[in-house]
Amino acid sequence: MTDAPAGGRHLLTIGQLAGYAGVTIKAVRTYHDRGLLPEPPRDASGYRRYGAEHATQLVKIRTLVQAGVPLARIRELLAAGPERFGAAIDEIDRNLRERAAEIRRVRERIAQLHGGDRLFVSEQVAGYLTRLREIGVSERTVRFERDLWILLQAVAPEQAAAWAADKVAAIADPEFRALYLDYDAAFDWSPDDPRLPELAARTRRWYAGRDDSVEAELPADPAISRLAALTAEASSPAWARIHSLAASITPHSPAT
Repeated sequence: MTDAPAGGRHLLTIGQLAGYAGVTIKAVRTYHDRGLLPEPPRDASGYRRYGAEHATQLVKIRTLVQAGVPLARIRELLAAGPERFGAAIDEIDRNLRERAAEIRRVRERIAQLHGGDRLFVSEQVAGYLTRLREIGVSERTVRFERDLWILLQAVAPEQAAAWAADKVAAIADPEFRALYLDYDAAFDWSPDDPRLPELAARTRRWYAGRDDSVEAELPADPAISRLAALTAEASSPAWARIHSLAASITPHSPAT
């Protein structure tokens, strides 16, 4: 490595300058293109020769770059007085802290990908979906429920939360669990299957026997009810038939 030039003597080639400052030749050329480092004239041999002032400027640029200062701000800082320099550094530091915070948030979201359903739905709903899997509900129906919850929470989060609380309470009832499993099994049945009327009757009886205080807390927005019913009917003709047979029951039947 060449010793530091002094007083404009011992002029350096671009490679020697880069080595002296601890940067690459490509970086030096980038700083030229950005107008951060002046380009010296070429000598008789056609080479650019750099002096002490270039080396000093390059070390300053390298120091700012290593500190995380964007290239777009370096020219400003090199020309700034102490007060303006300090204010600009404070601003850059604040921007870096904000970027760091955003990166942490993104990493947290990425980490949540390992949590599966919890990335898309509330903790309450995710726990409910886990419970469905535990009792033996098919993954197809669990995914159907999850996708519906995603829509409901986007459209009406407060009402969706009330509905979720009701479903969590319902799944604790052994009779409802048995009803849900039968609903799950009926997904692929023919809409003319002779077992559907009995399943609809059981559904009607279960809802008729519910505690009125629980029922009163259910969301009242008709748009939510229509969304649930239409989604279910589009998914399974057998479910649509059950809804038709049990028309007097609440729209939030076991699998919707």
